[in-house]
Amino acid sequence: MNYILFDNFRRNNLLPLTFTRPVCEIRIGIMTMREKWEHFLGAKTSSLTEDYLSAKFPIRKEENNILINGSVCPNEELIREIQSLKQNQALVDDTVIIAMHVREEDLGEGDWDKAVIEEKASETPYTKINNSWDIFQHNGEALKKDFAIITKGKKSKELSKTNTLIGNDIFIEEGARIECATLNTETGPIYIGKDAVIMEGALIRGPFSLGGESVVKMGAKIYGPTTIGPHCKVGGEINNSVFFGYSNKAHDGYLGNSVIGEWCNLGADTNTSNLKNNYEDVKLWSYPDQTFVSTGLQFCGLIMGDHSKTGINTMFNTGTVVGVYSNIYGSGFQRNFIPSFVWGGTHGFSLYHLKKAMDVAKRVYERRGLEFNKIERDVLENVFEKTLNNVSVYS
Repeated sequence: MNYILFDNFRRNNLLPLTFTRPVCEIRIGIMTMREKWEHFLGAKTSSLTEDYLSAKFPIRKEENNILINGSVCPNEELIREIQSLKQNQALVDDTVIIAMHVREEDLGEGDWDKAVIEEKASETPYTKINNSWDIFQHNGEALKKDFAIITKGKKSKELSKTNTLIGNDIFIEEGARIECATLNTETGPIYIGKDAVIMEGALIRGPFSLGGESVVKMGAKIYGPTTIGPHCKVGGEINNSVFFGYSNKAHDGYLGNSVIGEWCNLGADTNTSNLKNNYEDVKLWSYPDQTFVSTGLQFCGLIMGDHSKTGINTMFNTGTVVGVYSNIYGSGFQRNFIPSFVWGGTHGFSLYHLKKAMDVAKRVYERRGLEFNKIERDVLENVFEKTLNNVSVYS
C-alpha cells in the first residue's frame, strides 16, 4: 500500500510554521509527525500539500493509496482502523477526515476528497495538532510516547560518573557527550541524540529531548517538557518549548511555552513573556482570521517561523507571532504580531528584500554543509509573494 500524508485547509491555523513545510513535518515530542507515521506504518510516506511546496515534498502515487491527515498523531489502534479501509472508504471523526483509501485516478486536480463513497466512524482516541500552541501543549505526552518507541529493545550508552542523575529514565545515543550536568528524570524521560553535547553545569528536568548534534551550553536551565531538535545550540532558561531544528538560542534569556522553527537565531538576552500580569487567557495572531484569537491558555510565549532572527536584548510580549525571514531588534516590547520579511522593531519596520534574505539563507546553509538550492529558493520566492499583503506594516 502507498501512504500519503495530506494537508487540509486547517494548515493555515499552523502558520507561520507551515509557510515552509507540510503539516507532517512539524516536530512534536522527539520525532516529526511524518517520522511517527512511518514508524507505525513500517513504510515511507510522501506528501499532498501546497503546490509551491510540492517540489521539495513531492507526492508519490500508486494504483492504491491511503491518504492520512498529517495533523493526526498515530497510535496502534488508528493504524488498524486505517489499514482496514476499503477502496473509496474514509475514516472520520465528527467533521475530521483521518484517512481515506483512494485510487490513483482520484488524485487528480481539485477535490480529491470527493472520491469518498462511504464514511467509517473512528472509535479511537487520538491527539491532533489543530493550532500552533497545541505543539508545546501536547509536547510532554508526545515526548513520552516517542521515547518508549525509540528506546524499545535498545541499550543506552552509559552516563559518565561526573554527572548527577535523579531517577533512571534516560537514554543516550552513541557519540553523545555529557559531563558535570544534573539530569532529573523523575518528572519525565530524557533522550539524548547521537553526537549531541551537554556541557558542564547544565540543569535539565524531563521530559526532555535533545536532537542529534545539538548542544546544551554551560549553565543552561531547561524545564520539561522541552524538545530541542537536531543541529541546535541552546543556553539560558527554557521551559516547555519546541525547537524544530537548526536553530539557536545560545545565550542567556528566558523562553517559555514557545515554538521555534528552523534556521532561527535568538540573540543574547532575548526574553519572552509567557504569562500576562492580569493572568487572563493569552490571545495569539490567527492568519486565517486576520485577528487575535484566544488560545484558552494562561501560558503562551512565542511562535516563530523559519529563518527569523532577533538582536540582543530583544523583548517579546506574551503571545507573540513572528513570521518567516524577519529580523527583529530594538529596545522595548515588540508588537504581538510581526509579519514575514520585515526588518526592524519597536521603531518601525522596513521590507526585508528578497535578494538579501536569499543571500543570508545561502550563508547559513553553507555553515551547516548544506546547499540552498533552486528548490529552496523557489519556496522562499513563493512565500515572499504570499506575504506581501502585510505591506501596511512597513514604514
